[in-house]
Amino acid sequence: MKKIAVLVAPGFEEGETLTIVDIMRRAGFQCDMFGFTKEVEGAHSIVVVCDDVLSDEVMNYDMVVLPGGRPGADNLAASEEVMKILKTMDQNPNQYVCAMCAAPRALQNAGLLKNRNYTAFTGYGDILPDGNYKEDIVVQDGHMITSRAPGTTYAFAYYLVDVLGGDSEKVKQRMAYYDAFGGEAHE
Repeated sequence: MKKIAVLVAPGFEEGETLTIVDIMRRAGFQCDMFGFTKEVEGAHSIVVVCDDVLSDEVMNYDMVVLPGGRPGADNLAASEEVMKILKTMDQNPNQYVCAMCAAPRALQNAGLLKNRNYTAFTGYGDILPDGNYKEDIVVQDGHMITSRAPGTTYAFAYYLVDVLGGDSEKVKQRMAYYDAFGGEAHE
């Protein structure tokens, strides 16, 4: 079974974080939240109880996902432990490093955006100049995957399911995803 670690820093974007965890678990993957502490408060004052506290254990996972939110993304980018995890996992072509919204700032701090395509929250192309900013909903460059903002979380999570060999179509059907668009897919 594929394992996904979602890193939860104080000030995280709740909608992104919980949607990603929910969809990955619905797809049948082990998806664990690793918090800076066991309980972490998000950007909108929602407190979550994480599965575990951030540690090197994350490096044994197939994928690490960094949700955005402010100051959550800043806290991820300032963490030496997160930098070590990102750099180590980026060296392994069988592991994925993923971030969305404001969290690609942690990828830049780790030196992972250099000469790579990425996306992030609107305007971050100027804030994160190391890479090649794209305005696509999801951007994959090798084993690094990025997405835009809270509104793109479903598309991002479904994409991650497929990258790991899951079947996002089954999850979309069970979640009545297409019903929200009058039976059409709009990704």
